[in-house]
Amino acid sequence: MTDNKHIYFIDVTNRDGVQTSRLGLAKLQKTIINLMLDDIGITQSEFGFPTTRHELNYLNGNLELVDRGVITKTKLEGWMRGIEEDVYLSFQNVPRLKYVNLSVSTSDQMIKGKFGGKKTKDDIIKSTIKAIDAAVACGAQSIGVNAEDASRSDIDYLITFATEAKKHGAQKLRYCDTLGFDNPISAYERISKIASETQMDIELHFHNDLGMAAGNSVIGAKAAIDAGVNAYINTAVNGMGERAGNADLISCLLGVLKSSGMGGYKIDPNIDLSKTWKLAKYTSYAFGVPLPINQPATGANAFAHESGIHADGALKDRLNYELYAYEELGRGEPEIVETGRMITTGEYGGIKGFRNVYEKMEIEFQDEDEARNILELARYANVHTQKPLTQSELKFIYYYPDIAAKIMTVTPYYMPTGNLKKRVDNNFITQPHLFV
Repeated sequence: MTDNKHIYFIDVTNRDGVQTSRLGLAKLQKTIINLMLDDIGITQSEFGFPTTRHELNYLNGNLELVDRGVITKTKLEGWMRGIEEDVYLSFQNVPRLKYVNLSVSTSDQMIKGKFGGKKTKDDIIKSTIKAIDAAVACGAQSIGVNAEDASRSDIDYLITFATEAKKHGAQKLRYCDTLGFDNPISAYERISKIASETQMDIELHFHNDLGMAAGNSVIGAKAAIDAGVNAYINTAVNGMGERAGNADLISCLLGVLKSSGMGGYKIDPNIDLSKTWKLAKYTSYAFGVPLPINQPATGANAFAHESGIHADGALKDRLNYELYAYEELGRGEPEIVETGRMITTGEYGGIKGFRNVYEKMEIEFQDEDEARNILELARYANVHTQKPLTQSELKFIYYYPDIAAKIMTVTPYYMPTGNLKKRVDNNFITQPHLFV
């Protein structure tokens, strides 16, 4: 083990997590997650796609929060394809961008199946180098290269790919187990070899198709540290993500901090585990996906004991049947559920009820103009999220109204050309009510 190397965390909820089929997050919700990640001290948030038009106000607005000293610990990083055109477009769209990850497929399956034989392995390296050079030219402070489907890629090719990327200024290789193919044995062996030969910091990006994402992430981090480089575990809050999801943030944190054989490994010193329960609850609410009852650390049964032997043992000494304390996660405070009169505010809320909601949060408006401006933003926010607003969201709107307005503003790309222009110019001649 190398004493001066650390295990860091890059949360990808706002990039990979939002790609969960049939689900998603509003830009305000993504912003609150970034703020909560910063409160926990998570190293980095992959906060979105700088080439995607509907993300731009949100991305630029969140980087303004960095400029204002609101987000101070978590670096905001953009994801893009590993081609120079995407890099230049990203920095054109989001000029404050400093941290980037460039992604390309590296397995024989993906090269044949996605690129249809139009690209060779050499072509992929050359294209990635051009993208790295572009990122350097644009002033990127940190550049990661993502090897999609790394777990099914030829390991010698991965080493060559990483080595060439490193020569041009990439600092990290993201080892993507895109299909959840690895197991802890293969993950340790492959990452150990790559890290040893490249001496490049490694990101561990594991999917959960076989239920091993968190375990693979922890053992992959161990392999990287043992080989003398820093490890960056990629996670998503509550394990959200495509198909069976990504490695769960809290499971990975606990795996590094509490599992057998990991005692001497250091994590990012900024991380405060006690803030994670709040993040898990908010993310569950934002996605509309309840936490499973048996979810590690955050499920309703994570600290529940019923059988006689277990209940007796836990009452005598919690360490008999609990590996960690619920207080470490920020759990334990009673949750108050209103059963009487309830005043809420939303898209049709009025000023009296609105003031009542903010008074309960001990926020007072200085004049009527301030109150009505914030009310209007709260109305838009309710339309934006399509959910009752949380205290975190309402407070954000109050303290940063200009950024709240910005991130909730989306101007659709609409520039009709070709056949669409013909239809528009002809006054949408079509079958009436064809969509009903």
